[in-house]
Amino acid sequence: MRIANLAGRAVLLHGDRALDVETASDGRYGPDPMTVLDRWSDFLPWTSTANPNTATQFDPSRLGPPVPRPHQVFAVALNYPPHAAEAGYRPPTDPLVFTKFPSCLTGPHATVELSGSRVDWEVELVVVIGQGGHHIPALRAWQHVAGLTVGQDLSDRHVQMLGSPPQFSLAKSFPGFGPTGPALVTPDEVGNPDDLEISTILNGEVVQQASTADMIFPVTELVARLSAICPLLPGDLVFTGTPAGVGNRMVPPRYLTTNDSLVSRIAGIGELHTTFSQSG
Repeated sequence: MRIANLAGRAVLLHGDRALDVETASDGRYGPDPMTVLDRWSDFLPWTSTANPNTATQFDPSRLGPPVPRPHQVFAVALNYPPHAAEAGYRPPTDPLVFTKFPSCLTGPHATVELSGSRVDWEVELVVVIGQGGHHIPALRAWQHVAGLTVGQDLSDRHVQMLGSPPQFSLAKSFPGFGPTGPALVTPDEVGNPDDLEISTILNGEVVQQASTADMIFPVTELVARLSAICPLLPGDLVFTGTPAGVGNRMVPPRYLTTNDSLVSRIAGIGELHTTFSQSG
């Protein structure tokens, strides 16, 4: 199942067609995409009864972030060994967690205003929590995941490195610095959800390519570790880390400009298409 945010309304996607959830459910579920996550255990069984024949074609440019207003947005640093190495660090023995503030989220077809001359890319698998919980065991973690989506953890490296030690959250939370989408895809749709090809294409050139199987801390462990401290809530997002190939570790460093077209892709889930404008 693929759930999306079409112009602020929850829809089920069937190829190039969209089924409006409020209409199809005769008002049982409201139009707000957050509603279906708040009622996930009830909503998921209902989707099997929805009639896809009433779906209509839609304009993909009208898709917004699948989860527009999460309570919490967690992010994990250095979760792929090659990325840790290119950044000059040993692979961590515990997850390195920071937050992206929810106001940074945008949809899968967005033009993002650059905050300066050192904005970098980081494609990431994003986990969406369905059934919340505290102290969730790793063996039950997938039962608490509503779905997966594609994310970009855009990062202003100048702001990130202003302090000593560096701080991450503000540098990664400018408006538009959290593209997500194109839809929330339930794990049963993607084959093996622990082994998905992930890549970034910048102006037609592949700059990041890996498998999510390479993560140091897989989805199940991240859900267990985070929920051991913070109760997870329906709709919470977990950016699970980026593979090697970010711009600030290139020689010479390479950063995003107004002429760039960025495609962020995860097999079985979809693509983000992001362009950029100059600040001011």
